[in-house]
Amino acid sequence: MSPLAHLVALPIRAYRLFLSPWVGHGCRFQPTCSVYALEALAKRGAVTGTWLTVRRLVRCHPWGGSGYDPVPERKR
Repeated sequence: MSPLAHLVALPIRAYRLFLSPWVGHGCRFQPTCSVYALEALAKRGAVTGTWLTVRRLVRCHPWGGSGYDPVPERKR
């Protein structure tokens, strides 16, 4: 993971440590959004990983999808 990706991951790690236990486990996707965000940052870097995470969070609403939704692989 790049240094910038590590920096972007800090709030996600803080959320998982401090807020996630209080919020509950009602995520409709697998893996959860925070796990997805950390995977996207690790696999795709800070800019693309952040973009993928924002796209995923926008889809997370009562009328959105659900189920298995992994980080997409890079197109070559």
